[in-house]
Amino acid sequence: MRCPGCYAYTDAHLGGGVTLRELRDYKGQALIDGVLRIVRAKRPLHVSIVGGEPLVRYRELDELLPQLSALGVHTQLVTSAVRPIPPAWASIPRLRLVVSIDGLQPEHDARRSPATYDRILKHIAGHRVTVHGTVTRQQARRSGYLEEFVRLWSDQPTTQRIWLSLYTPQVGEVSDERLTPEDRARVVADLRVLRRRFAKLELPEMLLDVYLEPPRSPAHCTFARTTLSLSADLETEVEQCQLGGSADCANCGCIASAGLDAVARLRLPGGLRVGTIFEASMRVGAGVRWLREIRQPRPKPVAVPKPRISFEPEG
Repeated sequence: MRCPGCYAYTDAHLGGGVTLRELRDYKGQALIDGVLRIVRAKRPLHVSIVGGEPLVRYRELDELLPQLSALGVHTQLVTSAVRPIPPAWASIPRLRLVVSIDGLQPEHDARRSPATYDRILKHIAGHRVTVHGTVTRQQARRSGYLEEFVRLWSDQPTTQRIWLSLYTPQVGEVSDERLTPEDRARVVADLRVLRRRFAKLELPEMLLDVYLEPPRSPAHCTFARTTLSLSADLETEVEQCQLGGSADCANCGCIASAGLDAVARLRLPGGLRVGTIFEASMRVGAGVRWLREIRQPRPKPVAVPKPRISFEPEG
């Protein structure tokens, strides 16, 4: 709850009405039942379980993850690997384990302790994980830093793929993590070279293009428009997207946002953009929802008996 650059625990993260620390945090069977209730109601294709640190509830996840898989849901668990990942999770279908790593060991251990490199390497043994890092200005300005990071984790047999996001600031933020436009351009140029040299670095060219020209607002962001982000009470929505607060869309570097927007910008044979199909689908979906709402049977009015008024003459 004190990682540098994290703004999830700021007053504005959930819109200012309530803070993350004030929400009820479910555990035990109530957490399992609550998540399954939402999944059955919303019928998502994909669920991401993020934190904080999800492994704080590893007992609940031990029951929940196989049930999500049995429902046909693809699940992504994002963790710091601060505690051992149960060996049985390696065999759960449709489960992807993503380990957040903030740079090379000296910087990461200082920022993420007790989730140190030594613990991560020990706790992910026997698994195939996605390594996810977020590029900050401190990393961008050190020559060869990103190459060293990608090489180190590419050499690990437990690493299945490597993803790199760019640090996304809040509107008006001034911090050591925030990339300048020059930093961003240099990082993207470096990543174009590294993706050709390291097969595990999964950053398609069209995704990198989005890093240079992110969606202008949540209304233009495919990711923001197709996801529902719920906070610890399983009710409060995190808006304007999973980053919460007032994320600076013009400087967004979220790999999820960039990935979906890259797909939306893709042109099919004949020149039709995938985004055009998406927009049509959204309009059809909105129309279907409207029809369902107006066709909902209205409750029958409850008959209220008329009051009886009697007058008794005096005397």
